[in-house]
Amino acid sequence: MRHEERSATRGPRHGLGQLVRFGALQARACAFAVALLAGIGASRLLPPLPVARYDLVLVYGVLLTLVARRVGWETRRDTAVIVVCHGVGLLFELVKVRLGSWSYPEDALTKIAGVPLYGGFMYAAVASYVCRARRLMRLRYTRYRAAATTLVAAAVYLNFFTHHWIPDLRWPLAVAMTAATAGTWVGFSVGTHRYRMPLAVSFVLIGFFLWVAENAATYAGAWSYPQQLTGWHPVPLTKFGAWSLLISVTFVLVEHLTAARPDRRAGRAEPDRCPPPVSDSFKTG
Repeated sequence: MRHEERSATRGPRHGLGQLVRFGALQARACAFAVALLAGIGASRLLPPLPVARYDLVLVYGVLLTLVARRVGWETRRDTAVIVVCHGVGLLFELVKVRLGSWSYPEDALTKIAGVPLYGGFMYAAVASYVCRARRLMRLRYTRYRAAATTLVAAAVYLNFFTHHWIPDLRWPLAVAMTAATAGTWVGFSVGTHRYRMPLAVSFVLIGFFLWVAENAATYAGAWSYPQQLTGWHPVPLTKFGAWSLLISVTFVLVEHLTAARPDRRAGRAEPDRCPPPVSDSFKTG
């Protein structure tokens, strides 16, 4: 590539184009989550029906999962991962609702211990995003310490339960996660170019957008925090930090369930190491 051609690909127009492409890829990766949230929001606009809204949302979530598989949003492996994350999330909901962290105030036939069965779809949607982003953007990791990251992520998951009885270890765990992922980079493709960012930074960015999505979900009546029972209020900013930690749990689950296994759609194994750059430079994003 000649010097003037390289300069053109690195100019403002190219940068703006790459940003638009990145946004489009993120929108595609969020398709399941956006459709789920839109369905929950639309359910509040329905006239009174003989079927409880939470039950309708459960049926919608199941149908959405089947449609996502049918139209190719998810592979068979993705769907299996999403089902596992749905179960892990439902367990989380059962404990947290029992402890009064939040509630599902409406009645439904498909509620167990105060938790409607559709509750696990919130976590399934996050898993769907991780799986689709992994495939669409060809995510690869360098210097990823699986054992250390998994250990801290497991501690994060447990801390969300145990902080009700013992001191909250959220900040020490944030430091531990930063240490476990220090030097770990996530590489991703936008068009023909490869970029990378620290894995810990990606957790923070995803955590922020999950906090934004949680505001939309509670506004749509997906669930309610105690301070929202008399009227909607924005979700506290502290939840942003909580999501930045909790996303690590989904990340390690997806990695353990998908890394280096054959991708039937592509017909080849997916390596964990970043491949050589597909452009003339590997830029840091």
